Amino acid sequence: MKPDRNTKGTLNTMMHDRNRHDEKGVGRSGKSKSSCSETECGRTRLGAGQDPAKRRQILEGAQDVFLRMGFDAASMNDITREAGVSKGTIYVYFNSKEDLFVALCEHYRDTMFRELIEKLDKGFNSRKQLTDFGVALVTLITSPTAVRAQRIVLGVSERKPELAARFYERGPKRSLVLMAEYLDGMIKNGELEPFDPEKMAYQLSDLFLSGLYRPRLFGVLPEPPSAETIRTNVELAIDFFYRAYGTEQRSVQNENS
Repeated sequence: MKPDRNTKGTLNTMMHDRNRHDEKGVGRSGKSKSSCSETECGRTRLGAGQDPAKRRQILEGAQDVFLRMGFDAASMNDITREAGVSKGTIYVYFNSKEDLFVALCEHYRDTMFRELIEKLDKGFNSRKQLTDFGVALVTLITSPTAVRAQRIVLGVSERKPELAARFYERGPKRSLVLMAEYLDGMIKNGELEPFDPEKMAYQLSDLFLSGLYRPRLFGVLPEPPSAETIRTNVELAIDFFYRAYGTEQRSVQNENS
């Protein structure tokens, strides 16, 4: 039976509406047509071993295992279980336990020392700025994350000294080098007496941490010191430091002698 005129009109209207719908970006399947590719829309699929969240998940699992078991006793199987990933996944990101440990040290360096390095990059040329830096240094070194990291590194240092040295060179040593540069600037500005700025940096950092760092590291102080305790410690350290190297203090001593 041939369709009557009304039926033909209805069919034509439906086809016209469908074509208009398609032109607006909706296909016959009912799914929207994308005006850009998956990459162009910002939904680029990450390649194998490129997911930062997954990498961080593995590193956090490794951190817990190394702290609990030590580097030597820990295995990649232990780490996969702790991190909640498959064995295939962990080897996409890290070739070995040693490789993972190095990455963990670098992770600590990037997360822990970044803020301190940024503060150092701004420099200091006065006693107040030196105090602010000292407070930042002690707050960092006595924090739970830093104490955890140092315990892990110390635990492996005897068997793998190169790994511990790498951690030191890329973290604490870099901070001390920058610190020495700014102390040298204070010497040139006449604020401090002309002594070896590198030795001064080592001495001052030890004074900042005196009485707080080792008790934290060995568990005598189970919790980080309070902000007030840290600031008091730093101010006393700077008083002592300026008595030894401050040009003003030297002038007073010379006048009294």
